[in-house]
Amino acid sequence: MADETPLDRFRSVLTGTARAISLDPEVEVAWTADAPVQSGQSMRVPMPGRSLPAEQVAEARGHADSMALRLRHHNAALHGRNAPTEALARACYDAVEQVRYESLGANAYAGMRGNLGAALAMRMASDPISRAAKPEDVPLPTALALLLREKLTGQESPASTDTGMAMVRSWIESKVGDDIEGLALSLDDQRAFQQLALDMLQHLDLTQSASEQDEDTQDDEGEEQEDEGEEEPSNSDDQEQQPSEVAGDTSEGDEDSDSEQEIEQDDDAADSDMADEGEEGMLPTRPNRPWTDLPENFDYKSYTTQFDEVVSATDLCDEEELTRLRAYLDTQLKGLQGVVTRLANRLQRRLMAQQNRSWDFDQEEGLLDAARLARVVISPGHSLSYKIERDVEFKDTIVTLLIDNSGSMRGRPISIAAISADILARTLERCGVKTEVLGFTTRAWKGGQSREAWLAGGKPSQPGRLNDLRHIVYKKADEPWRRARKNLGLMMREGLLKENIDGEALLWAHTRLLARPEDRRILMVISDGAPVDDSTLSVNNAGYLEQHLRKVIDWIEKQSPVQLVAIGIGHDVTRYYRRAVTIMDAEQLGGTIIEQLADLFEDES
Repeated sequence: MADETPLDRFRSVLTGTARAISLDPEVEVAWTADAPVQSGQSMRVPMPGRSLPAEQVAEARGHADSMALRLRHHNAALHGRNAPTEALARACYDAVEQVRYESLGANAYAGMRGNLGAALAMRMASDPISRAAKPEDVPLPTALALLLREKLTGQESPASTDTGMAMVRSWIESKVGDDIEGLALSLDDQRAFQQLALDMLQHLDLTQSASEQDEDTQDDEGEEQEDEGEEEPSNSDDQEQQPSEVAGDTSEGDEDSDSEQEIEQDDDAADSDMADEGEEGMLPTRPNRPWTDLPENFDYKSYTTQFDEVVSATDLCDEEELTRLRAYLDTQLKGLQGVVTRLANRLQRRLMAQQNRSWDFDQEEGLLDAARLARVVISPGHSLSYKIERDVEFKDTIVTLLIDNSGSMRGRPISIAAISADILARTLERCGVKTEVLGFTTRAWKGGQSREAWLAGGKPSQPGRLNDLRHIVYKKADEPWRRARKNLGLMMREGLLKENIDGEALLWAHTRLLARPEDRRILMVISDGAPVDDSTLSVNNAGYLEQHLRKVIDWIEKQSPVQLVAIGIGHDVTRYYRRAVTIMDAEQLGGTIIEQLADLFEDES
């Protein structure tokens, strides 16, 4: 107990409170640096700073209170029984149910009311409704839930949503104003509330009644019998599409976020969901194209480099937050201490063996070879019974770890990447090998200031790369691991991971390596697939970034003194790199990465 920190005590109190609210003594609360998630009786809520800032404490309490209220007041089987099948309707259905059970707590306890409000403000800060510039940008599930919350609790929506709500409030109220009044009278009856919610979705033209569905089915069958060769007319053509409905259809990332707490998952599924959900609903896709021939006249360029940056991890995050994020990463490492130790010992033995002295045997003079004593006794005049000690040159070496910090790495993959960097940097330092840890992403989604400059310049065709690069230095080559270890926690930070332009990042890391004095230079890339930047790909030829990456890799592998190896996190990267390996989990580090590194150290070419 003497080693218990304020964070530990706060989590203990939070767990006790959650158990009391949910009336479930088996509830457990843990910290997370990713999106809050609930899996049965296990809750993962945002970890506040070590000094327990009041705002962050309220956010953690709010998420824990919401999950506890769900356990107490929500029947998952009843909720799923009549859930609509349409994606947008289901998202709205889930969102208003969360408002129902949270309102029960907010109306009963003033403290819980404030906590839930803090958690909501945190969620809305990254919701598209806070960035909406027109009605089409407003996700309907979010707007409907906020409007219902105002009516059920009397609380105002977060200030960040005011602009978005103003665009759609009157339209929603004209459609479902009476329904919302009825829902307020059924808060403590989930079944009755559910039926009223389904009626509300019909009034929003998101679902159809049973009679309407039967009529549509009969009409479709009749039309098929009359003329099977003609295309069926769509019944949805007669329905009026409102801007907020279109926004709801396109806000898939937010729909997933809203439903995370509504679906009971096991721990592995929860990790998978967090990995799939992109930051701010903008998850890049990963093309998996086959190898393509590069056109002879392919010319890569950047529209502007004015807004690019090379930045230290400490410049992107204050000391307190870095400490908190590193503490979270350490919790991920706890179960891997055995792997860390075995990896360090095995790799160290392999490397040190190359640095030790060796012997030339069967010499005519030198030190007497003990293994040849029998020969000396039997035939004292026999030559070749001696050995000579000689030094083996071990090249001074530097290893650079270049880590993909893109949105598609979010969740489990970036955790594995950070753990990989931590283990390898620690191990190589013990072996006297310099190590540099770098990361690459972009400063913004969808182009940032580079795209704004392009628009202001009249949108010239084929502008080349059209986003602001962000290259991050987590650990310099000459910096001890103990001083840089905290920086690796930055990879756990929400909002850091955006888009990725691999080719330029590879050139940047390669240039840094060439400037080093070491004899052997190794560049290890940790990534999950192809480069993706929507802004660049939307205004250039298809495969523009991928073609550049292939050219850079081909040049390094064929002409550069730098040895290049890639580690794919959950994706096969052998279609890009000649020397590559894929890992699915940190548990595999002990075998695959050792062999890759050992082979490279032994390669004298």
